[in-house]
Amino acid sequence: MTARAVQDSLPRLWLPHAVDLLLRALVARFTEGFTAAHPLLKRALDAVRENSAEPEVGRWLWLACRVAGDLWESDLWQELTTLDLQLADSNGCLTTLPYTLTYGSIVDVHTGEFGAAAALVAQADAVVAGTGHPPFAFTSLVLAGWRGQEDRATALIEAAQVDACRRGEGITLTAASLSAAVLYNSLGRYDAAFAAAVDAAQLDELGLFGWSLVELVEAASRSGQRDAGLEALEILTERARVSGTDWALGTAARSRALLTDGPDAEEFYVEAIERLERSRMQAHLARAQLIHGEWLRRQGRRVDARKQLRDAQESFAAMGAEGFAERARRELLATGETARRRVVETIGQLTPQEARIAALARDGLTNPEIGERLFVSPRTVEYHLHKVFEKLGISSRRELHLVPDDRVGVAAPRSAAADAEAWSRPVAQRAVA
Repeated sequence: MTARAVQDSLPRLWLPHAVDLLLRALVARFTEGFTAAHPLLKRALDAVRENSAEPEVGRWLWLACRVAGDLWESDLWQELTTLDLQLADSNGCLTTLPYTLTYGSIVDVHTGEFGAAAALVAQADAVVAGTGHPPFAFTSLVLAGWRGQEDRATALIEAAQVDACRRGEGITLTAASLSAAVLYNSLGRYDAAFAAAVDAAQLDELGLFGWSLVELVEAASRSGQRDAGLEALEILTERARVSGTDWALGTAARSRALLTDGPDAEEFYVEAIERLERSRMQAHLARAQLIHGEWLRRQGRRVDARKQLRDAQESFAAMGAEGFAERARRELLATGETARRRVVETIGQLTPQEARIAALARDGLTNPEIGERLFVSPRTVEYHLHKVFEKLGISSRRELHLVPDDRVGVAAPRSAAADAEAWSRPVAQRAVA
């Protein structure tokens, strides 16, 4: 039965045409496969975007966002998530807001804007804490893997796995395995990355399956699992061909380069970088530069390798991808270049959110009071304070009053009126407030 026949065989649903089309296309996606369903899914996404102002269509934007990521449609993915965030402000539905914020933040992870992603996650945490809504750890898990902080990421992954098993949330288990695969690839622990990626690729989850294939190919190419890597590459290549976007084709080229022997690999590295430079996906571009630099060094082309590795290290450091940044630094050292260790924030330099929290804590506010003022959860405040203490070289909030204003990074905390004004803006703007 063809994808069109599957659609025609379904009963007519009492839903707007765009939503009906989306659901029917998804049925085809899981019965006929990615390739057969792609044109139907793309047409459904266009219909949802064009009719998103209709309330009955707008409430399905969260699902359209997942589909756009699955199709590797980076521009459409970002457009739909932005629309979803805007609608979240207008309808004020706290039931769906955590999902809206989460799907918006996952775009920021792939574009390398980890700070913006973390801000949206913090907002989702605040809504969950205030409403009793079940926690949704999807982005937190993926972000933790990309950040490459092993202890913190491992603790988060293990806790999420236990909680997901208790509640029967398969998507969280997949996200946890994907996070572990990204984490271990960033740390160069490829056997562990391969095992995690295989686990993540067990089910064809929207979006997650394709990203799991990418991690599987890299881990397989570095851990002697070539046959498994080639099998994953075949699926990934077919999906990239059908998608036709620079994100998809660039990622597939990067993956093929990893499994190509000798000088022939270079054309795929070059294609990957050129295509990803035209996409919004800066995190994936930096990874292409990293593995190209690693390959160039192994080919004895140290000067050429340094350019790719420097670009990768600087990008990863700016994002906060500490594991990948350190991997790039080690490779630079191997080329004979002196490479200083870089992190996203210079020691002692606070981010704007950390500076606000530090100033409020110095004034004697408790974590719940700071959270209420800044509209974040007390747990998020505690996390930021821990980072503040590390950067300022202190061990407790009692020592904050000993820190000069210029070390905190702001002359004075934002006023309550300023905070209220910031949170009166649309959600999509608050992330950068």
